[in-house]
Amino acid sequence: MKLSRRLVPDVTTLQAFECAARHGSFTQAAAELNLTQSAVSRQIKDLETQLGVLLFERVRQRVILSDAGQKLLPEVRRLLNQTEELMVRAMASARAETSLSIASLPTFGSRWLVPRLSDFLRRHPGTVLNIASRSAPFDFEEQNFDLAIHYGQPVWARAACSYLCSEVIVPVASPALGAARPIETPEDIGGSPLLHLATRPKLWGQWFEANGVDSDGAYRGNRFDQFSMVIEAAAAGLGFALLPRYLIEQELAAGTLRIVLDRPMQTENSYYLVVPEGKLENPISRAFQEWISEQVG
Repeated sequence: MKLSRRLVPDVTTLQAFECAARHGSFTQAAAELNLTQSAVSRQIKDLETQLGVLLFERVRQRVILSDAGQKLLPEVRRLLNQTEELMVRAMASARAETSLSIASLPTFGSRWLVPRLSDFLRRHPGTVLNIASRSAPFDFEEQNFDLAIHYGQPVWARAACSYLCSEVIVPVASPALGAARPIETPEDIGGSPLLHLATRPKLWGQWFEANGVDSDGAYRGNRFDQFSMVIEAAAAGLGFALLPRYLIEQELAAGTLRIVLDRPMQTENSYYLVVPEGKLENPISRAFQEWISEQVG
């Protein structure tokens, strides 16, 4: 689709708008941007003319955003951040023999992937990695990644999914909580404080059901939106947690978490490597796929 140049905004104009909105002043915006006040005012006026809306209203000695300006500001900030990220990545890649951009699930990336990356970089010297957290599928045409690590079903628009590994969760607790509430059967966990991952609220219910236990109390307890927070909460003794074994390797080795009952459960979804259709033959991407498959094997 061919874009009309008339509709493409000038980045310096968007910077002037964001800066004026942040300061509530054209004069302060001009000082930050090293421009004259009239230059900033003219840029804002040009943007208003282009959009056909009033972006600022003058109140006493300040300018405040109009309703239209308030709606525009978050999108402008997002676009400026993306532009800056694009330039930084381009500058880093220009000095590298090759580069690879990976979107990873947050806790998977920080706890499992990153500690192993030194081996990949040793095998592929000169490679610059860009690792970013993404919790849900996104449009590869809008976000320029070479591949993504996805938990769920092998479905992603305009991309190919390849199986990486399944997920096995185990019931764990801090040593202190485990000593205070000895666990010998699944029923013993039923009346204990439970910790939940907000995006997977049925995990405890499924675990109790798999172990033949009435799950009426399976949904009570504190909730967290990241596995990393559930791990910290469990280590702090706030309750029992169901966690993927691969995410708590360090805690199990250090003894800050213990498996309270040998009743692992495989979850219904799995992990997949996702590659956009236009990058299926990218050599460094294929090398990474081969490497990570070895790591989970």
